[in-house]
Parts: sequence; structure tokens; C-alpha cells
Amino acid sequence: MLGPKVVRVAKERPLSRPSSPDVVVVGAGFAGLYQLHRLRGLGLSARVFEAGSGIGGTWYWNRYPGARCDVESLEYSYSFSPELEQEWEWTERYPAQPEILRYAEHVAERFDLRRDIELDTRVTAAVWDEESARWAVTTEHGETVTARFCIFATGCLSKPKDLEIPGLDSFAGPVYSTARWPHAGVDFTGRRVAVIGTGSSGIQSIPVIASQAAEMTVYQRTANYSMPAHNGPLTAQAQRERKANYAAFRDAARHSPAGLVGKLPTENALDVTEQERRRAFYKAWSAGNLGAMRRSYADIGVDIRANDMAADFIRDRIRDKVTDPATAEALLPSDHPFGTKRPCLDTGYYETFNSPHVHLVDLKKTPIEAITATGVATADGEVEVDDIVLATGFDAMTGALLSIDIRGRDGRTLADAWADGPVTYLGLGVAGFPNLFTITGPGSPSVLSNMLVSIEQHVDWISDCLARLERDGVTTIEPNADAQAGWVEHVAEVGQATLYPLAKSWYLGANVPGKPRVFMPYIGGVGAYREICDDVAAEDYRGFDLEKASASMS
Repeated sequence: MLGPKVVRVAKERPLSRPSSPDVVVVGAGFAGLYQLHRLRGLGLSARVFEAGSGIGGTWYWNRYPGARCDVESLEYSYSFSPELEQEWEWTERYPAQPEILRYAEHVAERFDLRRDIELDTRVTAAVWDEESARWAVTTEHGETVTARFCIFATGCLSKPKDLEIPGLDSFAGPVYSTARWPHAGVDFTGRRVAVIGTGSSGIQSIPVIASQAAEMTVYQRTANYSMPAHNGPLTAQAQRERKANYAAFRDAARHSPAGLVGKLPTENALDVTEQERRRAFYKAWSAGNLGAMRRSYADIGVDIRANDMAADFIRDRIRDKVTDPATAEALLPSDHPFGTKRPCLDTGYYETFNSPHVHLVDLKKTPIEAITATGVATADGEVEVDDIVLATGFDAMTGALLSIDIRGRDGRTLADAWADGPVTYLGLGVAGFPNLFTITGPGSPSVLSNMLVSIEQHVDWISDCLARLERDGVTTIEPNADAQAGWVEHVAEVGQATLYPLAKSWYLGANVPGKPRVFMPYIGGVGAYREICDDVAAEDYRGFDLEKASASMS
């Protein structure tokens, strides 16, 4: 049990909402909000179902101490409205969760989106009906809505992974999950706290929790690469300069490899002197930018020798920060190349372990044997704690989709279609599932990019597609099996050309026992991927099968 049980109060549902809208959108995060806005512009009726009690998706749920985006605020924001760009003022270089959520809420209010969004409404099933050529979408409240199109905006990191820790339910104190943090917050003053997990949410929350706790024990399974964020207030001048040239900046981001503007490397680390490399690495380390180290040299992501040079540099910086040599060595990432698991940005993470009340347990040496009523037991004994914080990550990219009973042609489930790993065409659709779209789905750049850039690109592509179908009286659209197979092969081939497969990461589903090991995102680049999608559309949706209606669509 992850903390106190959430009790939802039933809310009245407006009777005016259509039972047969043109489109059902699942999820009201940044993807769902923008998709609804575009559907309105097309004159299509829509209902948006959101499981949470508020909008914002990731930024509604993830409220743990220190939660913030690792993409700069002036880049992690919508570009579809020049007026919105100009009027919104960010306060920090890297925005914290409350500010991002306020931004999402402002967008919803500004564009009058809330009236078509139903909160506290989880979708449990979506079933394709061949005769009517419509999706039957059922919610947890028992309502079934039929729609011509179903668009899943469920997010790539929205389903917390199941835990394999025995005895968790026996712990007598509170258990908190970073992915489902209490909205009222938690005061750890004077408490003995165990934090399990050192991924992004652990690295962000540990320094903040440690500043309150009387004692903190961090349980680390995998040491991660993290670099200083150098976060700070965003000056008015910086915002003015960006806003004066936003259009050009956005265009550059859309055609960049990761949806982020920055100078691309031309030199290889193996081709320069050690002195030159150190200068470049120090510059990247000081930049406070997630991609700076990767962009220091062109071969870091594809040549293990170059990658080792960057990794060794980072490990030396960790040693510089942590005073106890044994603790420093335990914190050094050594089982995966740099960048093959998502690296982190931090504020004082490594320095936190210099505090006498903060202790590190290396689970590779002393695994957790059980959670007891009073604490955490390993082979070295039990540590008694008052609170447990789970920073254990997500069932990424496929978890949210597979938690819904989605059935396509002939009743085939998405779970069966993805039994050996997710298969899609462009990350936008799945063969055998007509009129179904996934925003930033597996097989698209998604988590390897600035998500706002990838979200807008997918929403725009889907919206333009719907406009074309509506204009020409097309009943159904779905990927054909050959095109899908070709795309899946291409995604795998491009991934294999990099160092990513050398890590047991959530990019491959390796953090979830029993999940197929498939490299899920597309590493070919945001700009190149956009061109592919645009070419597919320009060639009358090459790789998709379109079926025209025998009568007018209704």
C-alpha cells in the first residue's frame, strides 16, 4: 500500500456531453490538452477522460519533494500559440512541478478546455466494433461511449512499476511513492526515512528530504550518472531575448536531433588530445544541461571508447564531491555506458552523502531481504525507519496502454499484439487497430526528446490526418502489417547502431520482470523522424490502409 488510500468523491457529470462523439481522448496531460484544442479547431466533437482529479498528467501526479523538469522552461513549453508564448512568464531555468502544473492549468483556462474534460474517470476498455466502425470506450463508472476515433494520450511515464519487495504491506509506518505523492505534502522533520531508488525522482528528492530528516538511508540498486543543474532564477532579460526570436528557435528545435537547440558536435573524442577533451568535458559539466556532455563529441553515443572517456570524467567529478572514498565508489556508475540510461540533473545530490545523518546501502552487495514492520532488512541487518519512500520508477511507454483492455479487429487484444514487445507504425498506430492513435507511442522519439516538441508534432500529424479523412469521407485508417514490420525493423536497426542496448534500462523494459526486452523509442532523431512522418502524409499516408465509407460518415 502506497500511503493512505485515496477516496474519490463521486461528481455530477453534465448531461449534455455526447454519448457518441467523433473522438475520445484518453489523458489530459500536455498531449491530451493540445489534442483537444486541435480537435476543436477541426470542428470535431470530443470527450477527454482523465484518471486524475486534475489536469496536467505527469505534473499532476509527480509532486515529490524537488520534482522539476530536466528540460529548460523556455524549451519545455507549447509553441502552437505565439500569444501564449509571449504572455507566460517562467520564474526558473528548470521549472519545478508546481510551476509546470500552473502553466498547464493556465493553458486549460485560456483555451476553455475544461468543459470537455472529465476528471476522476479512468478508461478501462476500448473495443473496436467492426459493423459500426466505431470504438466502444468504457470508463470505471460503467459508462460506454462510442467514437469514430480513439486517441491515447496516456503518457510514457505514467504507470508506476509493480514492486518485488517482500513484506512491504507489513510496514507499520507510512509508505510514499514519488509517482503518487500526497498532494498535501509530507513533513519529514525529525523522522528516520528510507528512500529506495536512485533514478531521476530519487536523485531529485533525496537532497530535499535529507534536509528535513533526522536520519536517512538511501537504498541504491543502480548508481546513476548525474550532473549539476546549476538551476536558478530566470531573468527578465533572458525571457525577452528568447521571446524576441521564439519562432526561429522553435523551428530549429523541431528539426534538431532531440527537440533541443544546441550546437551539434563534429569532432570525435578519439581524434583530439586529452587536454582538449578535458576542456570540453569541463565545459559540458559546467553547462547545467542534460545533453551537453553527449554533445561534446560526436562519437560518445556510438563508440564505447569515447563513451568511457566521458564516463571516467564524470566518475572523477563524483569522487571530487563525496568525501568518504567508500561511499564515493558506491555512487560511481559502472554497469552501463554514459547516456544509455537517462542521465540526471541534480542540485546537491552527491554532496548530500557528506552529511553524517545520510547513509548509502549498495543493494548489489547487500540486497533487501524484506520490509519488516519497523524497517528495511538486508543481509547486514535491519535499519529501523519511520517512513519509506519508493522512488522505483515506471512501467515505461507501454504500461499505461496495456493496463487498458484494448481490443481491435477480431477481438484481438493489444496485449496479444505486443506479447513480444510493442509494434507500431511510426509510434502513431498499430496494425489491426483501426482509427486508433497513440501520442508519443513506442517507435517514436518520445522519451529521447523534448517531450513538448514530440507531443506537438504527433498531435499536429494526427489532426491533419483526421482533417483529410473527414474531407474525403474515409471511414477507417490503420497501418498495414508490412509497413509496420518495416518500421519496427528500422527502429531496432537504428537502436543497435548505438550503445543503448548495452544497458538494462527502462528504454528496453529491463526494469520490469517479464517484460519483453525491446528498445522502444526511436533514436533516429526528432528532425529526421518529422521528415519521415511528413513524407508518409504527403504520399497519401503511405503504409496506412484507408477505407472509404459507402455512405456519409455520421
